[in-house]
Amino acid sequence: MTETTRPQDPAVRVREEILAYYAQGKEDGRLRQGSDRLEFWRTQDVLRRLLPTAPARVLDVGGGSGIHAEWLARDGHEVHLLDPVPLHVEQAARLPGVEARVGDARELPGQDASYDVVLLLGPLYHLPERADRVRALSEARRVVRPGGPVVAATINRFAGLHDMLRQELYFTAGHRARVDREREEGRHDSEDGGLFTTAYFAQPHEAPEEFTDADLTVTGQYGLEGVAWLMGGIEDWLDDPDRREAVLAATRRIESEPTLLGTSGHLLTAGRRGA
Repeated sequence: MTETTRPQDPAVRVREEILAYYAQGKEDGRLRQGSDRLEFWRTQDVLRRLLPTAPARVLDVGGGSGIHAEWLARDGHEVHLLDPVPLHVEQAARLPGVEARVGDARELPGQDASYDVVLLLGPLYHLPERADRVRALSEARRVVRPGGPVVAATINRFAGLHDMLRQELYFTAGHRARVDREREEGRHDSEDGGLFTTAYFAQPHEAPEEFTDADLTVTGQYGLEGVAWLMGGIEDWLDDPDRREAVLAATRRIESEPTLLGTSGHLLTAGRRGA
């Protein structure tokens, strides 16, 4: 069941440049190809270990076109997806077992303690202000049942630098200046030729602090890609089933090593609502 909402709906207070970026429709295929598959498979791997046994009632906040909602529903979970981008909601609503609607992570539609799990696999890094991130986490805490897990994704502070070096774009003055600003402030500007949009790149310690401020108890952090995403042969490795399993196993072994958390492009922070 889908509710359609225009981007200017006052209930969805997302920056116009973010809505415009995702309205291009590129997000639906991003995690299905190339090196980004590592992020997808590792997210799936970690979540399958953290989530309760199906069927659980899952709220997928900022779930995009349903890339994770799809397999969660196949696993037997009852999935409710919320996203500010109407195109994403239309795409997700076509998936079997997924209910999708337009909404804002800072004002969740659910009743108190109405979900077994809340996922925020995109909202935090598109909320540049700390107060908004804490509010989104507080809303997640409100709607999850006592003892239920809340899992949020962040983009690491130096992901832009690493990615620009990997793509050899850091040697361009404009890209280098932007990345150098990100290292200091964590804010990513949308003026980068369409490579990404407005975002906040966090230090690994920031999400746990924000969880605590939202009255969530942190239970773990998981680096998704490790250093593997920076390797020149990663796409070929992921194409080969044996090498893919070796890469996934290697990144799993170091996923919570404190000295390596910041090397991953993406980080999952998990917490629970108290009883």
